[in-house]
Amino acid sequence: MRLRRAALLTVALAGLAAGAAVPSETTGGSPAWHGVLKQQGVVRSGDRPIAAEVTLLQAGDRPGAGARPLARTRSDAHGRFTLSYRAPDSPDAVLYLTADSGPTGHPRSRTGHRVRPVRLVAVIGTGHRHGKVVLNERTTVAAGFAMAQFTRGGEMAGRRPGLQNAAAVSHNLADISDGAAAEVLATAPNGDQTSSLRAFNTLADILSGCTAGQTCESLFALATRPGAPAPRETFQAVADIARLPGNHPAELFALGEGRDTYRPRLAEAPDAWTIALRYVGNGHELDGPGSVALDAEGTAWIGNNYRFNADPLQSVCGSRILSRLTPTGQDVPGAPYRGGGLYGVGFGTAIDPKGRVWAANFGFQGTGCPIDASLLYRSVSQFTAMGRPISPPQGWRFGDIVQPQGTVSDREGNIWIANCGGRSVTRIPRGDAVRARNIAPGGESLVKPFGVTVDTRGRAWVTGNGSDNVTLLSPWGEPLRSITGGGIKRPMGIASDTLGNVWVANGGALVAPCEGTTPAMVAEAVEDIVTRHVDASVTLIRPDGSTPAEPFVNDGLFLPWGIAVDGDDTVWVANFGGHRLANLCGARVSACPPGLRTGDPISPADTGYTSDGLERNTAVQIDPSGNVWLVNNWRTIPLQTNPGGYEIVVFVGLAAPVRTPLLGPPRHL
Repeated sequence: MRLRRAALLTVALAGLAAGAAVPSETTGGSPAWHGVLKQQGVVRSGDRPIAAEVTLLQAGDRPGAGARPLARTRSDAHGRFTLSYRAPDSPDAVLYLTADSGPTGHPRSRTGHRVRPVRLVAVIGTGHRHGKVVLNERTTVAAGFAMAQFTRGGEMAGRRPGLQNAAAVSHNLADISDGAAAEVLATAPNGDQTSSLRAFNTLADILSGCTAGQTCESLFALATRPGAPAPRETFQAVADIARLPGNHPAELFALGEGRDTYRPRLAEAPDAWTIALRYVGNGHELDGPGSVALDAEGTAWIGNNYRFNADPLQSVCGSRILSRLTPTGQDVPGAPYRGGGLYGVGFGTAIDPKGRVWAANFGFQGTGCPIDASLLYRSVSQFTAMGRPISPPQGWRFGDIVQPQGTVSDREGNIWIANCGGRSVTRIPRGDAVRARNIAPGGESLVKPFGVTVDTRGRAWVTGNGSDNVTLLSPWGEPLRSITGGGIKRPMGIASDTLGNVWVANGGALVAPCEGTTPAMVAEAVEDIVTRHVDASVTLIRPDGSTPAEPFVNDGLFLPWGIAVDGDDTVWVANFGGHRLANLCGARVSACPPGLRTGDPISPADTGYTSDGLERNTAVQIDPSGNVWLVNNWRTIPLQTNPGGYEIVVFVGLAAPVRTPLLGPPRHL
């Protein structure tokens, strides 16, 4: 059963006649025909009103489709405008407003009007917007980042649910009713707790220089991505900055110096122009989130290590809930979910082709808990797409599951579970738990199996954190070979691409938490490694099992843990140290900036994409809008009886969108 759209989208338009012609221009007033809607608003830069050509558009419903203008007018000397338009037939239609001003350029856009250098944008989203809409630099930055992966030539187009979810996320950045920073961005756990609000305002100030007619040429030159055409107006410039945020960050910062229209702002240039939001669900559910899986509608299912406790010094028992967040970070109605044997989920949460959710019960817990964890870490829990438990109260225990970690589904619905405490893998054929089979290669060939992925042929690849190798299994589970080359050392996460390759995050000093389940025991091991930046790397394994002679190394990697591949086959790495996210050029070099080779960093080579919203990250995934989701699994200071982090961190618009759920290699949306 599919998630009710009410949880994701604005209320659908209803009661409107379909197919009526839309006037090409209106100047206000309410037309006489039935079913016509009115949209009012104001265009301004800071407090300064702007006279501009205002257009209401419907975003294209697929890449390359182009946006369709619904109405057009001009704002008056006070920046005010009124548009009348006929509502689109589809309730999924995404609407947005543009306001163009400045000298008229020679080229025409696909919507028919000449391009002007200043384009301010506000995303309305799905449904009719009641009340005034403000278009300013803040709403433009919000639209440019959230819609970065759906914007070409200054127009928006894309498939659902990515386009619709991105529109909703834009409202987490800017409030289009008054042009201020949105509540999600402006308040805890964001606000003054991270630098994202300051970066957002600084970007708005940078745009204001062009809005004032002073810095447009420099802005467009600095925003131009290598190998791509230069933007011709401010909105496309923001989208280009969002897609390659490490491009000229200091020079862009200099364009905004001396401007203070939007506050608070950054005091110095960032390493990259990323915007990362922290989500906490209901505020008392996330504690040690270990993994995240995204379903077909883009909602995020999250397994937690520990039961929530705000006191880091109080011992915690294993979490008995499964969290589920909307694409904008709120709890889905009815979530979090309970039952089915959930207890102390670790690195294993997956969604199968039927939308059923699987959570591997590692059994994390502290001292003094009334439950014998050994009775609980031998199971996996299963839920319906609506959050109802399918597994019994003790979980599914077939297939000799022992301290499970990495868990994935393939396209046939087979579930693969890495038994970190059992030197084996459990395969559940087509999701039939009673038919689960244990696969043990034997001896020292697979020690501390941790991460698992499925390639284009349906073969499973499993990292051996304790044996410094990756084991390849046939689609039916027969061991085929062990790969030890290419610098594989303490491998953790693993991911596959569309070309049949797999990518391995080498933790270097990271020892998979398999034997000890108490926070104190694991924390002691972590304390010894968190300050060491050794052997952090990524290994590429080709479809035939061969590897390059050396792994890929850069300073964006610091205790690599989770790894993911986006819709362009570029590689993303979550780090358990360093407060950074790394992005590497994948095997499809044509999708990378010109001049880069496979394994080269796309993110800044000396820092990666840093964020003070990050702590110690394990899992990373890409959603259908191109947002990058990471889990703050542990706090920065690990020696605590409750070391769990409390947030999910989402980098907005940074990656090529992926069709979810992930069933092996990524599928471009």
